[in-house]
Amino acid sequence: MSGTGDQAPASVAELQDDLRGVGYLADRGLGTAALIALRLGRPLLLEGEVGVGKTELAKCLAALSGRELIRLQCYEGIDTHQALYEWDYARQMLHVRALSERALSDTETVGGLYAEDFLLERPLLKAVRSGGNAVLLIDEIDRADDEFEAFLLELLSDFQVTIPELGTLVADERPIVILTSNRTRELHDALKRRCLYHWIGFPTVSEEIEIVRVRAPEASDTLAKKVVDAVHRLRDMDLAKPPGVAETLDWVESLGAIQAVDLDAKTAVDTLGSVIKDRDDLEFVSGDIERVVPNG
Repeated sequence: MSGTGDQAPASVAELQDDLRGVGYLADRGLGTAALIALRLGRPLLLEGEVGVGKTELAKCLAALSGRELIRLQCYEGIDTHQALYEWDYARQMLHVRALSERALSDTETVGGLYAEDFLLERPLLKAVRSGGNAVLLIDEIDRADDEFEAFLLELLSDFQVTIPELGTLVADERPIVILTSNRTRELHDALKRRCLYHWIGFPTVSEEIEIVRVRAPEASDTLAKKVVDAVHRLRDMDLAKPPGVAETLDWVESLGAIQAVDLDAKTAVDTLGSVIKDRDDLEFVSGDIERVVPNG
């Protein structure tokens, strides 16, 4: 797979096979959503629990297409300058001092101050300039505020940005765009309308065992099944932070690091910190470990 549109995989099955080749197992629903996004050049909004593979899909699409992955990690308080561009004020001031001994006009001075050399390129501007050579990952958009979400609307519609000192920059070709959300808040309909949408839920036991086999082939089938069964029991418990697929893989790797060939109650307690990432959850599960890893 090398791009979008006509260069996209010929079928959903082909895209699933391609993704599997780089260690990502996508079910038919996700494969279909991703293929449509590639063919239509539309952003794909992925929602789901933490650790189910939303961010990983963007990484794998970048690997498959040979494009650069450009990641914008959203957080509370992020503004347009941090996401788009900033001017290097420190270097601009040095430039002014260097020019102070020369008799330059105001126009020459201002023009020099806003030259490309002083522009600090942030992820969104970089994605516009990279165009068809990039996969833009806007990660955890739900953590940003309403104003930043509104700012993204024009970018996702036209894929152009305006820098007052330089003019309007338009992408020569739309990058592949993946947005992720953990649903800490509801996104606005206007943003959703500009995207294709797919919900990624927790995989079934059989699907998750297959993921472990692909991502951690050194683990025995028996150990993989026991870990996955234990993780699914954890998800059925009233935990503040249920483990995702990423934690399943962490647990398998941790067991491998101590050369464990089986998962029993003692081994589970010893390695529980690789799958449970909350203190209260850890104490709760440790006190009821037989429920997670039954004897026999």
